[in-house]
Amino acid sequence: MSKEKEQGKTFDYQLLKRVIHYTKPYRLVFYGVALAAVLLSAFAVLTPVLVQEVVDSGITSKDPDRLLTLVIWMTVVLVAEVVCQLLFTYYANWLGESVIRDIRIKLFRQMIGFKMTYYDNSSIGVLVTRAVSDMQKIGEIFSQGFFVIIADVLKMVVVAVVMLVMDWELALIVFILMPVILLLTRWFQRSMKVAFTEVRTQVALLNGFVQERLAGMKIVQLFTREEMEKQQFEAINEKHKAGWLKTIWYNSIFFALAEMISSVALALVIGYAGFKIIGRDLSIPESQFGVIFAFVLLTGLLFRPLRHIADKFNTLQMGMVAARRVFEVLDTDSHIPNTGTLYKESVRGEISFENVHFGYIPEEEVLHGVSFDVKAGETLAIVGATGAGKSTIINLLNRFYDISSGNIRIDGTDVREFELSALRKHIAIVLQDVFLFADTIEQNISLGHPDIKLSDIEDAAKQIGVHEFISSLPGAYGYNVKERGSMLSGGQRQLIAFLRAYVSKPSILILDEATSSVDTYTEQLIQKATDKITEGRSSIIIAHRLATIKKADRILVMDAGQIVETGTHKELLEKGGYYRDLYEAQFLDEEVLG
Repeated sequence: MSKEKEQGKTFDYQLLKRVIHYTKPYRLVFYGVALAAVLLSAFAVLTPVLVQEVVDSGITSKDPDRLLTLVIWMTVVLVAEVVCQLLFTYYANWLGESVIRDIRIKLFRQMIGFKMTYYDNSSIGVLVTRAVSDMQKIGEIFSQGFFVIIADVLKMVVVAVVMLVMDWELALIVFILMPVILLLTRWFQRSMKVAFTEVRTQVALLNGFVQERLAGMKIVQLFTREEMEKQQFEAINEKHKAGWLKTIWYNSIFFALAEMISSVALALVIGYAGFKIIGRDLSIPESQFGVIFAFVLLTGLLFRPLRHIADKFNTLQMGMVAARRVFEVLDTDSHIPNTGTLYKESVRGEISFENVHFGYIPEEEVLHGVSFDVKAGETLAIVGATGAGKSTIINLLNRFYDISSGNIRIDGTDVREFELSALRKHIAIVLQDVFLFADTIEQNISLGHPDIKLSDIEDAAKQIGVHEFISSLPGAYGYNVKERGSMLSGGQRQLIAFLRAYVSKPSILILDEATSSVDTYTEQLIQKATDKITEGRSSIIIAHRLATIKKADRILVMDAGQIVETGTHKELLEKGGYYRDLYEAQFLDEEVLG
């Protein structure tokens, strides 16, 4: 079905059925709320019926005892209705919040399992919208939509039956106008479905734009793009406003016309009944004036729920649009196949790439038959120009992406045979762009692992030479680094990342451009830390500063997705090839800068 047709559908029952499936663990509450909806419809009709009795058998008959009894019954009904309404509202909201909690947890689990390709092509702001505001709209399906509509529909059915029993002629006068308002309601529902789809699209775009600009605020200000970004934001915001105004316009038309039709129906009822009484029509004798009073109340009870249904249908439609978008993420099959069953407590760290081909886009290959080996405990450095494929090798070793062809082995076993978490447990990475959470240094190092204690972190920090730096911070290991580690310098974040990698005790260590953006003093600290944490374990170092890899056991030189040279630092310089050109160019650049 095309998107346009899908948007134009008044309602998607399969989608609602899927949402309701999440109430299965709370069936008792679900049925309780449904029962409360039935009771509310009964209580609503009892009041007009009692009013009729008060007028006909209490006031007109001048029977004070009968009048007192009926007034007491009216009070009991009203109290019962209030209690029922309270329970209905509370548990409908409780059910909605429980459902969105379960769906949100499932959605988050789904998102943290996506492979990197998904995030390469997705807006983080849009995903945040799916997990937060869209999810809240799903909750409103239960708290303000589905059950409220059921209660109102039941109320209308009961009211219609009671009206027919009381006086079928007056009932038919009211019913004549029902087709008009039903057609109007159907038009309203279809129009609002399209309008709400547009609103949710604009909300996601707005969230994505704001999230991206706030994350990149330094670039915005550095390149004086404030005015340009402001103009873009105004344009997006204008579309968001236009989407909402469309829903407001439909609401304005519908509720004005619905109110007018309700007033016309009431006028017809009173006019017809009045003329019958004036003409002394025996079908409404003076002893049954209560019917007129009851019909005044019942007409309101018939038309008011219909307007209410249309309003709550808006909420339901918004929730269904949000549910469709959330389920699109839940239904996305973008996971690295985790079919491996091998779980090793330890590995030696032997790494083998055998004729590996890979491309982030199938038609554009990045690695062209790469083959190399890393012995257990050996330090391998990989160098090359930007885009040569260095970081891609690291991504493939961790199975952030799967290779197109060839084999990658650890200790002679294909990495695809490992259970995914078991594979990554043996590998630690220090990236150039270190990510820290808005939490303490201790939590950023242990990442909440129960086996990593503060004493272990302090011992490790002393071993690699960063304890003094951390102790100098306010609160030491309890220092909150704020979002993305903004309270620390780039070099300090790198040192934290080194410590995080070290305490995890990996068998394989990867340093990806870990010293490319730090000062000389921090580079010395990092060099000492590097010597310590690479000791006795297999290490792969991707380096921009070639001076930092002189001690590597072996160096691979890459160009355009292929290995063009291999050897030690000394051997490659003596060879006089690509590596020597890189080294001399960098040495001359440093001399000029010096």
